[in-house]
Amino acid sequence: METITVQVVIDAATEKVWDFWTKPEHITQWTHASDDWHAPYAENDVRTGGKFKTTMAAKDGSFSFDFEGTYIEVKTYNLLEYILEDSRKVKIDFIKEGDKTKVIETFDPEGTNPVEMQKGGWQAILDNFKKYTETN
Repeated sequence: METITVQVVIDAATEKVWDFWTKPEHITQWTHASDDWHAPYAENDVRTGGKFKTTMAAKDGSFSFDFEGTYIEVKTYNLLEYILEDSRKVKIDFIKEGDKTKVIETFDPEGTNPVEMQKGGWQAILDNFKKYTETN
């Protein structure tokens, strides 16, 4: 199965981008694809073999799920690779471009939803991350 890639260029230093991506107090502020969702809980042990979990929930309380996995490679300020609970792999590259940072996420699609829907959802979350990081 082919992987899906989403990316964004953020007007911020790589160190700030890394911190906002990895620290739970920031993760809960940007991890949602639309304004009727939020992330009320996040934990993150950023090291090879470490685990993470983010709870994503509809603001009206109708639905929630935990997005969780285990890091298989961590290179501070450069790379995060992890395996999700359903065995899909995700790779996130952080690339310094002058005073900006390009974030590229490549992930294995799940088999339930159309690829374009998955790509759109992950891109929306990445766009929220860009907006949050650039305005805080």
